Amino acid sequence: MINCYAFGLVPPFAQGLVRDLRVRWALEEAGLPYRVTLVGGRPGETPPSDYRAVQPFGQIPAIEDGDLTLFESGAIVLYVAERSPALLPARQPARAHVVQWMFAALNTIEVAVMRLAELDLFHASEAWAAERRPAAVEAVQRRLAELASRMSPREYLVGSFSAADILMTTVLRILRHTDLLAEQPVLVGYKERCEARPAFATALAGQMAAFAD
Repeated sequence: MINCYAFGLVPPFAQGLVRDLRVRWALEEAGLPYRVTLVGGRPGETPPSDYRAVQPFGQIPAIEDGDLTLFESGAIVLYVAERSPALLPARQPARAHVVQWMFAALNTIEVAVMRLAELDLFHASEAWAAERRPAAVEAVQRRLAELASRMSPREYLVGSFSAADILMTTVLRILRHTDLLAEQPVLVGYKERCEARPAFATALAGQMAAFAD
């Protein structure tokens, strides 16, 4: 059974956004059994110092599948998707297009989104952050507009729902502290469509349950 590492506790602004959500969602969609090991300082949790042997940067998520240890959410989602035709088509060029959009979610959209999120959530009181924010907002708006032009009139990034939509949706969710996504109704509809999937609800509930405890 796959073992997925997740944080046992995070600040409220990060709850529901931690990247193990991507892995849980992919596992739920693929119908693969898994268990969750929490990392933190509470009794029964894996100490962060021990977790470094699994993930050298101390970040979440990581998985263990038999003798395989794997970190980085994109790599893990791809690994899971390769075991599920529902998430990654077997035939080309559809397969390559899904992988393309997985990379786009992480390298093109998330980079801009996280630059803004870091300013807003970690450095909001800093004068330098206020100076940089307009440019960061503009960069996000530009990427969202470009993504929206690609989406309309598509329901998903590549044909039917795929691993690319898991990554893209979880990236768009990072903007929940802003109104920027609302400027692109097609993306709001896309995100809500993906979040309406039962596998997403199960994955999110699993992540939030740890924080409730």
